Amino acid sequence: MTSIITASRDHCQLLSDIAKLSFIESHGNSAKAEDINNYITNYYSINAFEEELNESNNIYRIIYYNGLVAGYSKIVFNTPYTSSTIKNITKMERLYLLKEFYDLKLGFELLQFNIDLSKRNSQLGMWLYTWKENHRAVNFYKKNGFQIIGSHDFKISETHSNPNHQMFLQF
Repeated sequence: MTSIITASRDHCQLLSDIAKLSFIESHGNSAKAEDINNYITNYYSINAFEEELNESNNIYRIIYYNGLVAGYSKIVFNTPYTSSTIKNITKMERLYLLKEFYDLKLGFELLQFNIDLSKRNSQLGMWLYTWKENHRAVNFYKKNGFQIIGSHDFKISETHSNPNHQMFLQF
């Protein structure tokens, strides 16, 4: 059984823990260990989540499977990408599952939940960045209707960036 809840400030420790682990599981070999560790320390700390959850436009969800935390997502409404002429587009900033929950269709369930929420909030599409070398994620988004529309260098550290696809799904 799955359930999806809205994350609050009470979930900052949990979000920090699952964000760090899921990022390492999916991107841990994309840069030097020192760069990855510095990145997750800076961007996935409890304080970082407290700051992000203070911003009402950041919408976090946590997905549970049989009572266990399986992953999380973050979306932001009305965040068009640079060349978009449409203003009411959702940016999917994060969608991560813990590795032990892969192949249970939970990523699809969490994505669909966010798409449905976006549609109910008058959004006309969703866009995101995904690491080009994460073939599992790229194929997942393509399978769910996203198209590659550009590229972006995702900065991990001052000396390392990962090449990302920019992907878009029009509703």
